[in-house]
Amino acid sequence: MSDLGNKEIFSKNLKYYMNLYNKTRKEISNALSVSYTTFASWENGTNYPRIDKIEMLANYFKISKADLIENKYKDTQSSDTAINFQPKGVQIPVLGYVIAGVPLSAIEDILGYEEIPKKLADTGDFFALRIKGASMEPQFFEGDVVIVRQQSDVDDNDIAIVLVNGDEATVKQIKKSDAGITLIGFNVSVYPPHFYSNKDIEDLPVSIIGKVIQVRRDY
Repeated sequence: MSDLGNKEIFSKNLKYYMNLYNKTRKEISNALSVSYTTFASWENGTNYPRIDKIEMLANYFKISKADLIENKYKDTQSSDTAINFQPKGVQIPVLGYVIAGVPLSAIEDILGYEEIPKKLADTGDFFALRIKGASMEPQFFEGDVVIVRQQSDVDDNDIAIVLVNGDEATVKQIKKSDAGITLIGFNVSVYPPHFYSNKDIEDLPVSIIGKVIQVRRDY
């Protein structure tokens, strides 16, 4: 029998991913343009969302629709233990700093670990970084943890982890042009936009080491 339409299973799975990503009802309902009360009814298991809303939630968490609607333990667990469903995730290190020239795998300044879904982990190599300073407020605050996929380039307007002149990694939005790149901090009073020419990128150097995929915050 299909699990589609089972409010209890959907509620259980939704709560799991909310906890995994440290997301609140208000954050998700605002992001998806869904009323708070409607979202609360899904989380509480009193209502079941339409399939288009399930797809929106799956895209939001970067998981499949099946991860939200299927009972992963239905063949191996009793009904009493199924409520403790915990899909297996992948642990990634939370780094205190990243310095140019040091392979990420060799960094020993590990502050802890974060878990990401296996489906996300399968898309590349990941690490997490704890935010320092106020240059990215109000989107990121000091103490937030960002989940980062390792990559040497990003698209225009993406938020990236950047190493400049061998210094500690910084989190900034990237604006590209034919002449170079601009690093943008959302809090311009702390960090005005800083342009690096193509020559600067080669000589300093300036290197992108990852793209920010998620932010996690304790409340």
